[in-house]
Amino acid sequence: MKDTRRTRVVLGALLVTALAMITIDYRGGEHSPLHGLRGIGAAVFGPVERASASVVRPVGNTFDAITDAPGERRRADRLERENQKLREQLRAGRLDHDRSAQLQRLLGTAGMGGYKIRAAQVISAGQGFEDTVTIDVGSRNGIRTDMTVMSAEGLVGRVTRVGPATATVLLATDQTSSIGSRLEDSKEIGIVQGRGRRGLGNGGTPLRFQLLDAAAPMRVGQRVVTLGSQGERPYVPGVPIGVVERIDSAGGLTRTAHLRPFVRFTSLDVVAVVVAPPKTDPRDAVLPPRPSPPPTPAPAPTGTPAPGASPSAGPEASRKARPRGTKSPTTRPTTGD
Repeated sequence: MKDTRRTRVVLGALLVTALAMITIDYRGGEHSPLHGLRGIGAAVFGPVERASASVVRPVGNTFDAITDAPGERRRADRLERENQKLREQLRAGRLDHDRSAQLQRLLGTAGMGGYKIRAAQVISAGQGFEDTVTIDVGSRNGIRTDMTVMSAEGLVGRVTRVGPATATVLLATDQTSSIGSRLEDSKEIGIVQGRGRRGLGNGGTPLRFQLLDAAAPMRVGQRVVTLGSQGERPYVPGVPIGVVERIDSAGGLTRTAHLRPFVRFTSLDVVAVVVAPPKTDPRDAVLPPRPSPPPTPAPAPTGTPAPGASPSAGPEASRKARPRGTKSPTTRPTTGD
């Protein structure tokens, strides 16, 4: 089409007319005189718009998905990192709560025994032939070799090596461990020895107690505490060790019992190093209270016997109880006059 003056005039007139129609329709609202014309246009061009939209929309969605894919991936990665961080915070919160509870119990146990302690956390377990763990306190914290290590439940072991920030603890279950001990109540003295890792699994008893006096009484269920070493090192007195679970019947100069330890050596976490012994021997004061015995069931109720008769007496028993030569009373029939 040539760009002539007439073409420009027609185009201008169409634009003016379109603008005028738009203005009139907008100001008229629902009562616009062009409402009918708008409906005719929608009826004519609506199917064309829908058809073109059905063709163009999938292409547009595909294009948007391609262009937005890197952003969606970044958002997914960010959400995954945030979820992982929240999970770690939740796990750390649970661990902190559990360790706080362990520390509270540990302080209570140390208070009952009069021990001055330095709290620590187990950070690794030994991989060699010895039963050892590493704790996160050392010489900078006043830790020295041959100090007693305990948990809230009882004896853990003794310090054997000390570094500036860490220390190695030889567990009471180690085969080289030998601990002076005594029974509660009777105060009989003996030696607790470790049996190594073989006693930790399958329901075994990792500690063995040898009573020095073979004639001294000992029973299953008795508990054992540390006797205390000379100079209170390496073991302070009164720390709970374990419960007598089985007693060997073999004769000899000594009697041997197998102990179930109070401490779970396979799940050590919060422990304490005793940096100062108690002023006096706590004896059995640190032992946990004994569990209450189960209530005795009440006897089943029985029927109340009649006065003068035993509960199990029947007609046969009544006949046997009647004096010889007497007859049982009979009822005479009543006759009319």
